[in-house]
Amino acid sequence: MTTFDDDDERIAPLKPLEKRQALMLDRVLTVTGLALAGAAAFFPWYVFFNEDKFSIRVEQGDRSRDLPDWPERNVFSVSPLAMVNKNEMEKKPALPFDPLTTATVSNVGRESNRGIIPDDQPFPAVSGFKLLHVANGRALIEDSSGMYVVRVGSILPDESRLATLEERDGKWVIVTSNGEVYQNN
Repeated sequence: MTTFDDDDERIAPLKPLEKRQALMLDRVLTVTGLALAGAAAFFPWYVFFNEDKFSIRVEQGDRSRDLPDWPERNVFSVSPLAMVNKNEMEKKPALPFDPLTTATVSNVGRESNRGIIPDDQPFPAVSGFKLLHVANGRALIEDSSGMYVVRVGSILPDESRLATLEERDGKWVIVTSNGEVYQNN
């Protein structure tokens, strides 16, 4: 019988190639990135100190011109919309009628009940209100939707404005911008 332990020679395992290539690629990318960063930081200073190499060259020559000896004219600023075309406009011929039928329109929904015709619909009624109390230049009024404190210039429930607060015959009244007078009951 043979023993295989004595016949075999021990060999160290090989290092994987992928790890070596990855390390080399990392180093190349790092050096390239640092070189680009250094160039990006240095280039503006190079341009600043060597302005003559990077500036715009202006051709030398005559940079002035003589204006014509015309008489001066008045200048008006006219809006293009205010200008009138004095030329006679030609009437364009009407386009020929195209008899080709391309689609049909159905009558569905044409005779549906759409409610009251707008001409027959009544306007909302003017909402009335009553004066409850007046104090310190303000009035307390009440209508169907609630109570309000108003002063001169306030909009009232009937869409008018409070014109004045007056005391007539010992009772307070308010006069609206419509000329209506409301008094405390």
